[in-house]
Amino acid sequence: MNQVARRLGKTFALVLPVVLVLSGTLAVTRVPWASSSSSDGQVLTAASSKKQASLAPQEALRQKLLAELQEKDPGAALTDLQTAITKQPGLARYCVDIARSLGRAAVAKYDGAANRAQAWSRPVCDTSFATGVASVG
Repeated sequence: MNQVARRLGKTFALVLPVVLVLSGTLAVTRVPWASSSSSDGQVLTAASSKKQASLAPQEALRQKLLAELQEKDPGAALTDLQTAITKQPGLARYCVDIARSLGRAAVAKYDGAANRAQAWSRPVCDTSFATGVASVG
């Protein structure tokens, strides 16, 4: 009987802290990253952080740049692509593919006007942006 009680005590000692940490972590669903006086109300939820964490870094970068291309212009997205590659050299192997995606998205943004999209071309990742523009036209 003493041996069973000792084994049960050890099991509790190992499992209880894990359960407490997990239950505390899962209980937090919203974390305000911006101050409460901020007008944008930027909040990180458990669901959004899980979605971002599940994306590969190059896919997260691609989505961010494609959104920026739509909001601003292809030039801003290409500049940020170059900056990201400089900061994280491991992403360089994806640069060509991302730049081509940006080229195709630029043509779509300008309703198929390849010459308008081509005006934003820069020497980021060689001529990949231009190749993406040309592949649509």
